[in-house]
Amino acid sequence: MISLIVHGGAWDIPKKEIKAHRDGCLDALNRGFDMLSQGMSAIDTVEQTIRLLEDNDTFDAGFGSHLNAIGQVELDASIMDGKTLRCGAVAGVRIIRNPITLARKVLDHSEHVMLVGDGAERFAKQLGIDSCAPVDLITEREQLRWEGLHKQGKFVTKDAFRRWEVSNDTVGAVAMDRDGNICVGTSTGGTLNKYPGRVGDSPLIGCGTYAENSIGGVSATGWGEAIIKVVLAKTVIDMMERDGHDPQVAAEKGVKVLHEKAEGYGGVIVLDTDGNFGVAYNTPRMARAYRNSSMDAPFVAV
Repeated sequence: MISLIVHGGAWDIPKKEIKAHRDGCLDALNRGFDMLSQGMSAIDTVEQTIRLLEDNDTFDAGFGSHLNAIGQVELDASIMDGKTLRCGAVAGVRIIRNPITLARKVLDHSEHVMLVGDGAERFAKQLGIDSCAPVDLITEREQLRWEGLHKQGKFVTKDAFRRWEVSNDTVGAVAMDRDGNICVGTSTGGTLNKYPGRVGDSPLIGCGTYAENSIGGVSATGWGEAIIKVVLAKTVIDMMERDGHDPQVAAEKGVKVLHEKAEGYGGVIVLDTDGNFGVAYNTPRMARAYRNSSMDAPFVAV
């Protein structure tokens, strides 16, 4: 069994943006599933699949990410290998087009789990990862969105992100390869108008990302502050281990915990050791797509 599931964020995705989200998820899924079918490892597939989503300006990851309160793009990402529990993460990077690849380099070439800001960018330079100018990550859409907020005087407040209406197009992928190895990756530009230096759940192992070969893998999306409080990805993994490994039941229970304990909004994608999927969210919409080798065609929905 080979399996792949991807997501493109959970929030109140506007009707005019549904097609772009659907097409973006489906394209990444199809290309990633082809990689698995050709024998590529789960970790390589997850990295390459998320790179496709980061390069698609529909999503809040890589190129086209939201701007922070001072008009900058700051990117976070993480990746975890379920076979070894090795993981890598970066946060607050401003000159890297594909932070998931830098996170993979941290996993492969560093004794650390997470590098942030200038340190992460220095590490990228040492390993020969191409950099870009910060302005190269900004799209006209996001610049206009940011300017509109500031013209209205809408700046960061304590409760700014406690809503599902806020755009949250974090991307993630969970894959299982022919050898039964599971990998999870998550990447984001964070929440629109966030305070500079803010780090959400996506690069935090156990919060936005978790994988363990004997149980499964989870990638989360939504209001990061709430997701961190309940350690959502690991919480779902623990529920799977305790409750018979049903990914759908665990996903639903995890989102229920998110809302009941932290008043949070968001969603999760889940994969178990048999290649079965789970999806749950408490926002109006969530972009996702999945396929395994027992399916004749992929499933995609927003």
